[in-house]
Amino acid sequence: MNNQIVRTAAATLLAAGLLFNAAPGQEMEKPVRMKDLPAAVQATVREQSKGAAIRGLSMEVENGQTFYEASLKVKGRIRDVLIDSDGKIVEIEEQVALNSLPPAVKNEIVKQAGKGRILIVESITKDNAVVAYEAHVRTAGKISEIKVDPEGKLLPPD
Repeated sequence: MNNQIVRTAAATLLAAGLLFNAAPGQEMEKPVRMKDLPAAVQATVREQSKGAAIRGLSMEVENGQTFYEASLKVKGRIRDVLIDSDGKIVEIEEQVALNSLPPAVKNEIVKQAGKGRILIVESITKDNAVVAYEAHVRTAGKISEIKVDPEGKLLPPD
């Protein structure tokens, strides 16, 4: 499991109110305060959080590069915005309703989930385009992730 999956799963599972334990040696996010963020990151967080509640801010160093994440609640849904040190948005993960997905995406997620319970579904946006959807599924007490592209094709884990 790479750091991107751990970061995504941790943020999502915490948002879902579930307990998540990372494997030993895996990097996790460190909570930070707005005043501790670089000015460019603060500006991006302020812009992205208009009309939203800030649930938390965190920092993570991955492959030598520092990223910041703003976890927001917008109209009852969770949105996590990953930002680089220059204030550029790298990725947005936003909670979406299963029934709002394109039919091919929904069908593949439901098929892959099988008898598992779909806990949460998120759209993943990079460069202003949805590049994938992730579903977190609980089966027999274990949580797994299903990732599909916008056409409904199953994608390998990150």
